[in-house]
Amino acid sequence: MRLVLLVLPALAAATALAAGCGSSDSSSATDTESATTTSSGGAASGTLSGSVGPGFDISMEQTTVAPGTYQLTVDDQASIHDFHLTGPGGVDVSTDVSGTGTKTFTVTLQKGTYSFVCDPHSSQMHGTLTVS
Repeated sequence: MRLVLLVLPALAAATALAAGCGSSDSSSATDTESATTTSSGGAASGTLSGSVGPGFDISMEQTTVAPGTYQLTVDDQASIHDFHLTGPGGVDVSTDVSGTGTKTFTVTLQKGTYSFVCDPHSSQMHGTLTVS
């Protein structure tokens, strides 16, 4: 019982500290942007998740998906990186290098290979998303 009483205040302090950390960017931590315009105009057929930082890591949860319209949510955890997705159909969306936080894009993916990269560190931070 005594251990729990000691751990709870420490956990609360750590949570408060983590909530206070982040970007000096004055914009909202969660933004939604339309990355492509489609003639179908329908709702997203799925979700995609990507992340960049806090170290020199960049990834997407899924690496192969079917064609369609998706909500891509990117967790940008470092102000020295960006997450930049490009590919067929004019898809070209990215987070800001100097910003952090969660950003959501609507992307319409066609069959083909898409690249995601951290632009400032593209030689070591990159990957591909296959749409088939």
